[in-house]
Amino acid sequence: MNFFSAQDQARRATRRLVILYILAAALIVAGVAFTVGIGLWMASSSQGYQPLFGYIGNNTTLLLGVALLTMLIIVGATMYKVSHLSSGGGRVAQDLGGTLVPPDTTDPLQQRLRNVVEEMSIASGVPVPEVYVLEREAGINAFAAGYTPGDAAVAVTRGALELLDRDELQGVIAHEYSHILNGDMRINIRLMGILFGIMVLGLMGRIILRGTRHSSSSRNRGNGVAVALVVGVGLVLLGWIGVFFARLIKSGVSRQREYLADASAVQFTRQTRGLAGALKKIGGFQHGSRITSADPEEVSHMLFGSGSKLAGMFATHPPLGERIRALDPDFEDGDYPQVTLKDRFQGREGDSDPRSAGIAGAATVSPADIVESAGQPTEQHVAFAQAIRSSIPETLYDAAHSSELAYLLTIALVLDPTGKSTPRQLDFVGDQLGAQRRNVVESFVRELESTPLDYRLPLLETCFPALRRRPPPQLEYLIDLTAKLIDLDSDLAIYEFCFYRILASNLHHVIDPSAKGRRVKASKKVVRDAAVQLMQIIARYGQEDGEAAFHAGLDSFGKWRQDYQYDAHASISARSLDDNLNILVALNGAGRRMLLEAITRVVSHDDRLTVEEAGLVRVVCASLEIPLPPQIGVS
Repeated sequence: MNFFSAQDQARRATRRLVILYILAAALIVAGVAFTVGIGLWMASSSQGYQPLFGYIGNNTTLLLGVALLTMLIIVGATMYKVSHLSSGGGRVAQDLGGTLVPPDTTDPLQQRLRNVVEEMSIASGVPVPEVYVLEREAGINAFAAGYTPGDAAVAVTRGALELLDRDELQGVIAHEYSHILNGDMRINIRLMGILFGIMVLGLMGRIILRGTRHSSSSRNRGNGVAVALVVGVGLVLLGWIGVFFARLIKSGVSRQREYLADASAVQFTRQTRGLAGALKKIGGFQHGSRITSADPEEVSHMLFGSGSKLAGMFATHPPLGERIRALDPDFEDGDYPQVTLKDRFQGREGDSDPRSAGIAGAATVSPADIVESAGQPTEQHVAFAQAIRSSIPETLYDAAHSSELAYLLTIALVLDPTGKSTPRQLDFVGDQLGAQRRNVVESFVRELESTPLDYRLPLLETCFPALRRRPPPQLEYLIDLTAKLIDLDSDLAIYEFCFYRILASNLHHVIDPSAKGRRVKASKKVVRDAAVQLMQIIARYGQEDGEAAFHAGLDSFGKWRQDYQYDAHASISARSLDDNLNILVALNGAGRRMLLEAITRVVSHDDRLTVEEAGLVRVVCASLEIPLPPQIGVS
């Protein structure tokens, strides 16, 4: 399944989830109203017999009020939970007892984890997420959480950190990145809210029953206690029904997506040993994948391992043996290695020093493969990403992991890469931030001039964990400052603008993770105009015959392409380009795939794809929230 199909499937799963939620809530609401009706009927019958359904018919308004109140409780509990999680993936990790791994950590095990996460981000074309360790969890487990890749967090348990070798850890992280790329994280956040809302009535029933026990022990016996007892028991029973529906919804949504994530992890790393080894260690370790810091009922659907002992129709994960056999057909059930705490991984074995490696040879990817590579990194991309991370100049690498210097490096990355407007932009930085910070930014600019172009986007994405440690007002100021810097450029440079947009989009997700962003629903005519204007700009970049390149891209579209002609002198402002991208990012999977194909045809019209053109395609895709791996092997 390609990225675009996976995204559309995630949207369909979300819609099904909402429908199931409505059905489950409706049944529970009807059950509560009926239970309250029985309780009130019992109280009234002591004063004179009246048929149950006759009583219900005579008190329809009252029971409708009960139903409305119950629905408000369920919806309110769901909204409360979702609101609580609105801070993004970091909030989920913290609620489970996660400790943030600082970007500049010196702990060898944490460095190894950080390096693997950064490599997977560079390979897949998404921002580097926050990284957490669940220090109190001895079991082998992990999860990715968040609303979008821009506010994602990846967490591993202390057991996974200490008991997995690098290949196994990479397999687990690749599995979690599949959830990020396939749109599973937002589903998981919504599932947590929905499950909480559905199960809250059972909690209310237990509270009522405790109250009736207190009343029964006193002399205040009577119809009131009997009614409360009936209502309490009814709510507990309905709570069990809610748990039944919750487990059914959860298992139905997550089980197949776990198979997909396992398959994608193998595609990312092209070796099954790592992922299969991690799963085998779960089977052979006394703590397995157990999670103790949270109710497994609430979080099992988002974990790498089940975290609980639920099986059969309620299991959120396929059986462990089946997952392993899909990776290792020779595996026999029960043939797990014995894993103890003596097998802890001690240090850097299997992990290169950040500065030791260089860019190694990598297989060539033809322009025709670009569309298929979206959201689908391969082992070549992962190896290439490891080489890039390992050979970034030390000054820039360290700056990307520093809360103070990442702020200034980000500014340097957004400045005009051609150098034409750089002096004016640096002067503006000096006016806004002072001479000392201006000089630091200028030093980064000089070093970037001698750094390959395809290092720029990985550097920007590596800066995000350090930037997230700064308060929201400073992030808002950074967005505003970089917007003013690109406005100083006399011409609209799409590469420069897309860097700004990637920065602004991801920082907005950090400031308000639950916000829906600036996606715009528009008519077909408006969407087509936006796509054509984007290709007009791209056709001018690096193409000797911009008009022919433009029409090559236009051929990707339907008959309506005949309505448009190339205009070499068309003027497009940063504001209008931003508006166009907001329209295009809302396209469905088929539309985004078609747009990527058109962009690729434009830049490869001259039968070659340069590093600059590949970089342009990648930043345009990143600004459209299409994660594109680095295009290796280009000239």
